[in-house]
Amino acid sequence: MRILDAASIKTFFAYSGINDAGDREKTGSPRQLYKGWLGVLEPQAEDAGYLTARALIQRGKAEKMFSADGKLHMLAIAGDRSTATSYKRNEGMRKAVAEANVVLDQVVYGDWNRAKAQEQSVWLYQRYPQTRLIWAGNDLMSFGAIESWRVRGGKPGRDAHFSAINTSAEAFTALESGSLTALAGGHFITGAFGLVMLYDYHHGKDFADEGLEQNRSMFILFTPEEARRFQQLFGAQNFDKVDFKRFSKFLNPAIKKYDFSFRQLLIQSDPRK
Repeated sequence: MRILDAASIKTFFAYSGINDAGDREKTGSPRQLYKGWLGVLEPQAEDAGYLTARALIQRGKAEKMFSADGKLHMLAIAGDRSTATSYKRNEGMRKAVAEANVVLDQVVYGDWNRAKAQEQSVWLYQRYPQTRLIWAGNDLMSFGAIESWRVRGGKPGRDAHFSAINTSAEAFTALESGSLTALAGGHFITGAFGLVMLYDYHHGKDFADEGLEQNRSMFILFTPEEARRFQQLFGAQNFDKVDFKRFSKFLNPAIKKYDFSFRQLLIQSDPRK
């Protein structure tokens, strides 16, 4: 940032801002110490953890998957110990657990890796044989946990429920088949909406009135219908048909506040609307 600012090159942070207190002392806030640091746009990572954990818990209650103590128990396979994304997703998950008075038996860190999560889940199932809810910080780790459940003779979506975060084709297929009970995603559009904000800034419509460091709700909990719609609209992550001009304040003066939710993108892109 220091080098870029000295060269009069403007910068904008998408997906992650300056979260460490020590770093913040060096950088200050956007447009203060570094005038060319225009702003930050982050997706609310807590939402993903909360939405998926809450959906798991609701399904567990509906199907009366209580342990011998009369409570629902959950296992969590988190991403990593250090990044803000992992920490915030975990916080969202813990919030849902606390609200529902669910027992969180153990949290392990799978480093976003399918094989590692599969290995970890093998001994987790042995250690907590009555637990039937498994939360994961992304889709790959969930797939690993699902596979090890199948290997031990289980039926994902029937005798145990799993959640995931991301919008991979495999995740949508798993949601539609029922092996995934809860799937949240949509945060990948942060980059696209960051460019909308920069486009407006470049054309004299500064986003500062909504805040220089924005933390926006972008995740949605997909229903099977929305998963099918996503695949119909965008296929293999093809977003060429999306008209992002619709979201620009410069091009649409009637817009007073940005709406960066992923569900809004699904609605705006649906030819039936």
